[in-house]
Amino acid sequence: MEIISEYGMIFMVMAVIFGLYMTWGIGANDVANAMGTSVGSGAVTVKQAILIAAVFEFAGAFIAGGSVTKTIRKGIIDPSSITGSPELLVYGMLAALLAAAIWLMVASYRGWPVSTTHSIVGAIVGFAIAGIGMDAVQWGKIGQIAASWIVSPMLGGVIALVLMLSIRKLILNAENPFAKAKTYGPFYVFLVGFVVSLVTLFKGLKHLKLEFSMGESFVIAVIFGGIVALIGRMMINRVQVDEAADRDFHYASVEKAFVPMMIFTACAMAFAHGSNDVANGIGPLAAVISIVQSGGEVGQKAALPIWILVLGGAGIVVGLATMGWKVMQTIGTKITELTPTRGYCATLAAATTVVLASKTGLPVSTTHIAVGAVMGVGLARGIGALDLRVIGNIVISWVVTLPAGGILAAVFFFIFKGIFG
Repeated sequence: MEIISEYGMIFMVMAVIFGLYMTWGIGANDVANAMGTSVGSGAVTVKQAILIAAVFEFAGAFIAGGSVTKTIRKGIIDPSSITGSPELLVYGMLAALLAAAIWLMVASYRGWPVSTTHSIVGAIVGFAIAGIGMDAVQWGKIGQIAASWIVSPMLGGVIALVLMLSIRKLILNAENPFAKAKTYGPFYVFLVGFVVSLVTLFKGLKHLKLEFSMGESFVIAVIFGGIVALIGRMMINRVQVDEAADRDFHYASVEKAFVPMMIFTACAMAFAHGSNDVANGIGPLAAVISIVQSGGEVGQKAALPIWILVLGGAGIVVGLATMGWKVMQTIGTKITELTPTRGYCATLAAATTVVLASKTGLPVSTTHIAVGAVMGVGLARGIGALDLRVIGNIVISWVVTLPAGGILAAVFFFIFKGIFG
């Protein structure tokens, strides 16, 4: 307890700095995954992607980021065995943040779309094994999280494949594809608004003191989806047939009609990503702040200060703006060739999967879901449409992430223990 009272201010400053560094890494890597499909399909430019992310990542973190943060903060390890020495948990959370942030920086520099969730979970488990013991890790929870890493990309891929097949049947294979794109386009935009708002309302607003029943949530989501569909319809109606482009590529005008829809899905993906992945940076930060402010209590329920959510949102945006382009390139152009219709399906499928996961409190990997969704879209044209070498490299970087985070965190834990202990 004396260590907490003596170095409390230093711990809080370190937590804020490392938390910002971690959220910067999330922006450089994971947000770049989230926006890569929109940029790769040609629907938005890199600058537009950064602007969209700035607004909607921040909104997702602030409005719906509370639920997953709790899982990261308290669900992965059981700190009850160290209630007498809370400084160990402080060292551990600081070590986890720094370790995960460094690994993300290395991966982003290399253009590898790794998982920030893997990074932070691996780092927390690494510190717990090194600093407390194997028993401190809640292996049942880790099992659930690990299962979600397999299930979520498959789910993202299946939803993307179904969406792609529906667009092919309703629009691309029709007699007049452009007319059908204008007819069905608002419905696809409605799906974006409906899915994201419904799942957000179900579970994400408790820390803003807003709670709705299932029926109320459903009605609000339908209204919100309808408003988004009306705006989408106005934007789609402004798209004109480009006969010259259609002679070169039969579906050129149809793809142009999907560009406004891609803007909506990019916003949805950024919101979904902010709601799920801000937790990776601010969960450990919130844990440190709550231990210091309570004078060393570990077991208490910590409220999540709003300023921490704001900090997380800001760090993410800066990361994307400064280093996100490398990973955007990998996910947007190297796995399979994306067009606005394919990009739309991949992004909406990924956003749906991420928001569903974020509302069950499971810290899934946005990266895995985004890659799964892009692969699902590619599979609609057959296995030959996928670059299996790129996918192989991505999978190897995923496998390396857990041990890299764990080993680095264990090293930093003992360094902090040596400095302050």
